[in-house]
Amino acid sequence: MDWVERVADIRRWTRGGERAPHKPLLLLYALGRFQRHGGGPIPFSTAEADLKRLLKEFGPPRDTSPGYPFHHLTSDDIWLVDTVHGPGSPGPELGRLRATQASGRLHPDLLRALSEDSLLVVRLARHLLDANFEPSLHADICQLTGLDLETHGAADPVNVRARSTVRRNPAFRENVLMAYEYCCAFCEYDGWLDGTAVGLDAAHVRWWAFEGPDDVANGLCLCAIHHKLFDKGVLGLTSDRTITVSARFVGRTSAAKDVVLSLAERPARAPQPGLAPVDAAHIEWHRRQVFRAPARSG
Repeated sequence: MDWVERVADIRRWTRGGERAPHKPLLLLYALGRFQRHGGGPIPFSTAEADLKRLLKEFGPPRDTSPGYPFHHLTSDDIWLVDTVHGPGSPGPELGRLRATQASGRLHPDLLRALSEDSLLVVRLARHLLDANFEPSLHADICQLTGLDLETHGAADPVNVRARSTVRRNPAFRENVLMAYEYCCAFCEYDGWLDGTAVGLDAAHVRWWAFEGPDDVANGLCLCAIHHKLFDKGVLGLTSDRTITVSARFVGRTSAAKDVVLSLAERPARAPQPGLAPVDAAHIEWHRRQVFRAPARSG
């Protein structure tokens, strides 16, 4: 049985390109628990706060209950829920999950496979990360879920990475950085070291995991900090490519004001003449699926 394919086939709510990473986040959390504590049951009372934080930080901007993935993942034959009344989930409502002392666990066949293949947890985790999140967020998700992909994957670094049937364009980074003349589109940082640009990334506006193409019209040259803040929804763009800053962001020091708050309502740097600016459809996707509205005034 190919468990990577099974995980890839989990059913997710979809509509108009909206993100719904609720089940993947629960699975990543469960895999992290397996690495650290083995395959024992995970009480909802233990997981609730952790899942709520994961959904808040890495889920879509809309509010989502941690009860949603805890219950609905049972439909994929990967996750089981038991209560004091016996097997079976009581539903996604928080009150019922709490009252019935619900606990979840990975399917016994998956636990057996994880125990027999020490690298399977890494292959599954890498697939879930690659298929649902931008790379700039992977380390933060691993930290919050307790996943260690380096130590466990060191023995076979080639085979542990999930292989997508869609090939990434290796020229994407260079094409985007060249388009913006190796300068952050938000702050105009342009650092170099020994002839190589440092601290500059090619950021996807519409995430690659959600059909975002590897082309200049879906890219921004951003410094590392603004790339992370863009992917976390602190920063965004309007249809006329003006920078937005989430009103939910709090920064009290002069550094936070200079690096983040001062960007509000500032026009983003445009690419070189003749090269495509960010497509408005990709900006709209980021606004709906990533940016943490509302935007603050400048």
